[in-house]
Amino acid sequence: MCLAALEDIAVHSGTTEPIEGVVRIETSPLEETAPMFMAKMRSVYPHDEVFGQYCTVNDYVDCPPDELFEYLAHTCSLEEWTYTLRDFTPAGESGLWLAYDRLLPDTKIYTRTVANAEARTVDYHCAWDQGKHLWMIYLMRVLDAQVVLGKPGSVVLWTNCRHPFYEHNPYPEAAPPERTGWVGDFWDIFGAGHGLELNNLKSIAEYRHRNGLPVTPAWMSTS
Repeated sequence: MCLAALEDIAVHSGTTEPIEGVVRIETSPLEETAPMFMAKMRSVYPHDEVFGQYCTVNDYVDCPPDELFEYLAHTCSLEEWTYTLRDFTPAGESGLWLAYDRLLPDTKIYTRTVANAEARTVDYHCAWDQGKHLWMIYLMRVLDAQVVLGKPGSVVLWTNCRHPFYEHNPYPEAAPPERTGWVGDFWDIFGAGHGLELNNLKSIAEYRHRNGLPVTPAWMSTS
């Protein structure tokens, strides 16, 4: 048996009136809220409203979800489908990899992948210049397209959160001396850039699956 919804808040506040920010049909009938819904719908959305604090891209991939998850769970897959991350090598700590982000000269990037096969989540914990504090988190989930779209394949959801460190380099002493830019300088194009990379992922995985190749190539399985 479910307890009365929001009863604890009513007891705490001493009133059954809704708290600020909560809209429920019991207190706000549809005829009252419909204009609010319509006001939030527009033909053009400002870029900052869509990608200002969170950057989310998603796409359908014609590839079995478990195979796509297995591929993404390998940190070295980033060598193939990202636009700029190259030359992955183990960094000396368990699960930590060192690569170079070709976005700017001499820029090291450290990555540790945290994957959950049951939920098909793959989170890349990254940072430029140093590997002690991996504050850039790339959150990915692979869904079974048969469940969510009614057809075989996968749906990939990918979100980044705008950590405050994107605004200011927290470890300037670790940066190469000649570099003048910072990863946060590119936040405004994260949506477009990640969309390009997700399309790379889609193209690579679909090609392999369509042609009977292992989605995770042999070299990656042994790395």
